[in-house]
Amino acid sequence: MHLVRALALLLIGFGTAPAHADWRVAETNHFVVYANTSESVLRRYAERLEKFDKALRLVRGVAETPVSKAGRVTVYFVSQDRVASLAGSADIAGFYEARAGGSVAFVPGDAANDGPLSLNAQQVLQHEYAHHFMFSSWPGTAFPTWFSEGWAEFHATATFDREGTLRFGDAPAYRAYGLLTGDPLPIQQILAGAAGKLRPEQREALYGRGWALVHYLSFEPSRAGQLDAYLKAITIERKSPEAAAAVFGDLGALHRELERFLVKPKIAGFRVRTDLLAIPPVTVRTLSPGQAAMMPVIVRSRSGVNGKTAPGVYADAVKIAAGYPDDPAVQRALAEAAYDAKDYPAARAAADRALVADPQFVEALCYRAMALMAIAQAAKDEKPETWAEIRRTISRANRLDTEDPRPLILYFQSYAERGQMPPKMARDGLGHAYQLAPEDRGLRLQVAAMLIADGEPEIARSMLLALTYDPHASGLGEAASKLIDTIDAKKINAQPTPVPAK
Repeated sequence: MHLVRALALLLIGFGTAPAHADWRVAETNHFVVYANTSESVLRRYAERLEKFDKALRLVRGVAETPVSKAGRVTVYFVSQDRVASLAGSADIAGFYEARAGGSVAFVPGDAANDGPLSLNAQQVLQHEYAHHFMFSSWPGTAFPTWFSEGWAEFHATATFDREGTLRFGDAPAYRAYGLLTGDPLPIQQILAGAAGKLRPEQREALYGRGWALVHYLSFEPSRAGQLDAYLKAITIERKSPEAAAAVFGDLGALHRELERFLVKPKIAGFRVRTDLLAIPPVTVRTLSPGQAAMMPVIVRSRSGVNGKTAPGVYADAVKIAAGYPDDPAVQRALAEAAYDAKDYPAARAAADRALVADPQFVEALCYRAMALMAIAQAAKDEKPETWAEIRRTISRANRLDTEDPRPLILYFQSYAERGQMPPKMARDGLGHAYQLAPEDRGLRLQVAAMLIADGEPEIARSMLLALTYDPHASGLGEAASKLIDTIDAKKINAQPTPVPAK
């Protein structure tokens, strides 16, 4: 189909899935997927997602490495209205949060139409997971906004045919507005790096044109190698995105080429055969009555709360948890809600109840340690025995899962947050946590600051550079830029004074 004609058919509406009474969870090598849907539908979603991960590794040359339980991405399928509520914006169709040991994605389970011209749950999820894959696979590369979003859009439209082959390269029909409205963003601004404050129509154009640029520069023979050269210029040569764009030559010519690309009758792509996408069996189970009742609280907690919303979430958690005192998942969720609402004694008590029911519950151990630290800090308790108990709890969690980054982070914080220099074991542990979860932006900033203090500013600088262009880094990008400026200033000041030639 003619590309522009296909995009113009975006008026097709969203499909909806029937309501179901039972919450279920599916587990794969890389994902934990929760949904209030039938077993067959949930299994299908999880299998497609795991196959999508495998295809990404095959086509991008990323080796398959074992992922710990904590390294998996947890996906929550909720209603479109709930996604908008959690995100705080009706314009957001789904979102992903990168967190060490707890990366999560929230996508609409009621946007399930598989029609090629409608934004559906699979496309939203593939877009969000593409971000996770990018940040975790190439943690040292700086990705400007247009590339980050365009790359995610390129993979979002991957579709399975009836034989199970996965096809990449389709146009994002749901981005028709950004592709067909006369380009409200000049190409110079698109290539300028961070998104900044854009109007909705400009952001839509950034996503759509970002997809077009990634697609065109990937498949157009005359542009071969330019994308790699552009990213290397930013990451290795430390050029600004504007300066790095010189690899594309005349930007006006590139703009005209894109316009011609958008009216082509066919566009390039590639396929991954079904026989290359074999995955281990997906396990699906129905949640316990208590965990199912607590799911609305869990979803709200995991999406992030603040000083205004935490008390309400906590109040709901208390009511529900009262009926399930012996359910470890329920009590862990109560511990999280209590901790977020700053009721630290209640958080500890809930974590303890979870551990009575399941002594090997790593997350419950982490919340117990966090609550104990908060209680000690509030009381200005510096007694050695208090902190010894805290670190015993953390060490117990670490022994249960040495590849979970959260106990490693907590061990470092048990010194740093008291103004003490963490010992080498704690610093090495924090570095290992970053290796396990390079997608966590806050952890990256924390490790970079540690490296600067340890006299390794160049390693820290390369880690920070990626944050400065990350559209999802928020204030962390600004903090990273300031640290880079500090590193560069010290490097300049450390240069020896030139000696005049004789």
